[in-house]
Amino acid sequence: MEIIPAIDIIDGKCVRLTKGDYSQMKVYNEDPLEVANTFVDHGLTRLHLVDLDGARKKRVVNHKVLEKIAGKTSLFIDFGGGVQSNEDIRIAFECGARQITGGSIAVKDPATFEAWLIRFGPEKVILGADVRDGKIAVSGWQEKSELHIFDFLEKYVEKSVKYVISTDVSKDGMLKGPAFELYKDINERFADLKLIASGGVSGVDDLEKLSETSVYGVIIGKAIYEGRIDLKELSKFVK
Repeated sequence: MEIIPAIDIIDGKCVRLTKGDYSQMKVYNEDPLEVANTFVDHGLTRLHLVDLDGARKKRVVNHKVLEKIAGKTSLFIDFGGGVQSNEDIRIAFECGARQITGGSIAVKDPATFEAWLIRFGPEKVILGADVRDGKIAVSGWQEKSELHIFDFLEKYVEKSVKYVISTDVSKDGMLKGPAFELYKDINERFADLKLIASGGVSGVDDLEKLSETSVYGVIIGKAIYEGRIDLKELSKFVK
């Protein structure tokens, strides 16, 4: 199971939200590079970097943060938030992203997202499948679509999607455990997907439980920043 720490960016700073609510923002560090280097120092190799300004403004905003972290660390970065046009994806890859995550674009402009899958390949384009009450949430989780999670995934599995990041919005930032049943159901229905669980991880016990499932990876955010998980504890999970 891949351990993927998260850095969420607003105004160039490392922050966390609760349930995707921008009014519930907490700044953890003014320098995201410092945070990224801490991950490297503890043997972590991946990073989930989210441009929250971009998610809200529907275009990439904090690309300079991506460029700085990619240029000064060895982290394998998947980048999301505001990647909604060909220009956005160009900027993301040119600034050092190894993968991009597209969520809103896959709902609102599926033709463009499908073109990215063809042009860049399913190894570089992750489907963001974030869920609120069983339906796909978009635009920084500010909107709920009418697409059911399983219908959404089925459509894109047929289009060769390989990687999926799924967050139950109700769990995000709550430190009350991930959506285990959701991930179990997704894995049972779509066994070939590389499913990355995100949201709600509260401690090492949650990681142990996730490692017993067939999820490909897990994204950890607030549990690290709030001291619920010591980075040293992650060593046994790191490949």
